[in-house]
Amino acid sequence: MSRGLHARNPFSARRLRLSLALAAGGAGIAAPLLAAGSAHAAPAQVQEQAQSARSGAAAQVKTEQEPSSYTVASGDTLYRIALDHDIEGGWNTLYEANKKTVGGDPDLILPGQKLTLDTASKPAENSDDATPERADRSSAERTGGVHKTQSTNLDGWINEALAIMKQHGIPGTYDGIHRNIIRESGGDPNAINNWDINAQNGTPSIGLLQVIKPTFDSFHVEGTAYDQRDPVANIVAACNYAAKTYGSIDNVNGPY
Repeated sequence: MSRGLHARNPFSARRLRLSLALAAGGAGIAAPLLAAGSAHAAPAQVQEQAQSARSGAAAQVKTEQEPSSYTVASGDTLYRIALDHDIEGGWNTLYEANKKTVGGDPDLILPGQKLTLDTASKPAENSDDATPERADRSSAERTGGVHKTQSTNLDGWINEALAIMKQHGIPGTYDGIHRNIIRESGGDPNAINNWDINAQNGTPSIGLLQVIKPTFDSFHVEGTAYDQRDPVANIVAACNYAAKTYGSIDNVNGPY
């Protein structure tokens, strides 16, 4: 019996060895549990990153669809940019929002200048010069008209003229204007006819569309310089005259 009381219990010894092994290897066992936890967390992290990427892409698309800025190109004018981007308040508002970039003369903008189109967050300065009426008067005082031509080539002059014509409801197309300019002046805004009957009467035909002074005076359009040789003013006045006389400059295919 006494041998039975002190005999080794194989099951007890096995449990003891297993307990010691578990105690000694505790750190090693914990590692896989942590790794498993990380594996379960990974999909959530990936999902969060994907959601963030989608949000960024959506913001980029919105920015591309609704640009808040514009880089000036050759031939641009504040008037044309405001018209193309539906700026409420027109070029005056656009100028006030970009006064630091443009400088003191709204008639002079340079290719490469970056203009903000977010005029709603750029209130006009609290002064008399910031009002559209005052801005118009200032421009008129500087240029002899409301708006001086800014483009330096025939393509730009025609496009500026078309923008003003659209505002005033004057018909005409690029092709119609271009065709008549090439015939009348060859594209020279300083061209002058000193030999026809008008010249003999003291009113020579001048400019891109060879307009005489009485016609220019009668059909001059507000918003252009009061100068026969100003390319845009000359085109718009001539197109205004052609609209009243022939229905449109497009209907003119010879001397008019």
